[in-house]
Amino acid sequence: MAVTDEAILKIKAMILSGELGPGDRLPPEKELSEALGLSRSSLREAVKALAIIRVLDVRRGDGTYVTSLTPSLLLDAMSFVVDIHQDDSVLELFEVRRILEPAAVALAAPRLDGADIAELRALVAQVDETTSPDDLVANDMVFHRYIAERAGNAYLTSLLDTLSSSTVRARVWRGLTEQGAVTRTLTEHSAIVDALEAGDVDLARAQATVHISGVMQWLRRASEV
Repeated sequence: MAVTDEAILKIKAMILSGELGPGDRLPPEKELSEALGLSRSSLREAVKALAIIRVLDVRRGDGTYVTSLTPSLLLDAMSFVVDIHQDDSVLELFEVRRILEPAAVALAAPRLDGADIAELRALVAQVDETTSPDDLVANDMVFHRYIAERAGNAYLTSLLDTLSSSTVRARVWRGLTEQGAVTRTLTEHSAIVDALEAGDVDLARAQATVHISGVMQWLRRASEV
């Protein structure tokens, strides 16, 4: 399991045990990192991720607090972390996406015109290093849906849309916890568009495979105990 995720699960255990409750202030970073057996950098990344999903509230110059959400809501907000690591079906969904996404790209390639390429590049341009994980995944979904819709097969488009929607939480969590996730997504999307613009179907298919495989590799690493 990734060190950041381990830190998050240890903080969750403190909330579950009642050691931390709504409105409580976390111990100082040095003290907490030593108590949990974590590096301060890992703890910082965990705090950052938990602040984004509104479990923690970082108050500059004051400290870090558990938000005022009730214990049940706090634990619900964190439950998907455990789900991602323990549910093998998420990885199986990505395995199916790795088969179908390249097929959709290959079918769409000869149907794309200059306006389509421009639209795909515009989607890529909407994302930068300041983009939130939620917005990154939303953009990713639109990017893939745009290509799938031009594959000319409504059943394939519908199936891919379902698979994509079913893996949103895992992809958001990747954006929260994996360093460089935004840059990697941008690079991979750009590579797919470059291959499509060049009319190189085999390369476009290969780039789509690499793109989905990257998420699968992260998920496998995150699931290791």
